[in-house]
Amino acid sequence: LARTLTGEGARIVSGGTDNHLLLVDLTSLGCTGHEAEEVLNKVGIVVNKNAIPNDPLPPRVTSGLRLGTAAVSTRGFGVEEIQRIGKLIMRTINHRQDQKVCSQIREEVLEITGQFPIPGFK
Repeated sequence: LARTLTGEGARIVSGGTDNHLLLVDLTSLGCTGHEAEEVLNKVGIVVNKNAIPNDPLPPRVTSGLRLGTAAVSTRGFGVEEIQRIGKLIMRTINHRQDQKVCSQIREEVLEITGQFPIPGFK
């Protein structure tokens, strides 16, 4: 996920990750953590806004996002699906003002998640 996001223009605060968690700095993308959290939730990708080190924005806004892969790996997502989600995250952020694009992304998210039901949930 970190590699995909970096390849799409995002900055990972630690330069990468050794586990399932990452903190993404959105500053260069012209998007706040609050904006990204809201639009990503609308398309069906759940994330949390998060402050980055020395964040110039207040805690209710933030300059970053905290992402993790535990939930999707539990559902059975593999490398391909996680890379696809990374690209959808970036596409959503980059087109956050375009309802048509966001609607298309939501459909893609539903298609992917439909292939990997939540364990124990019917």
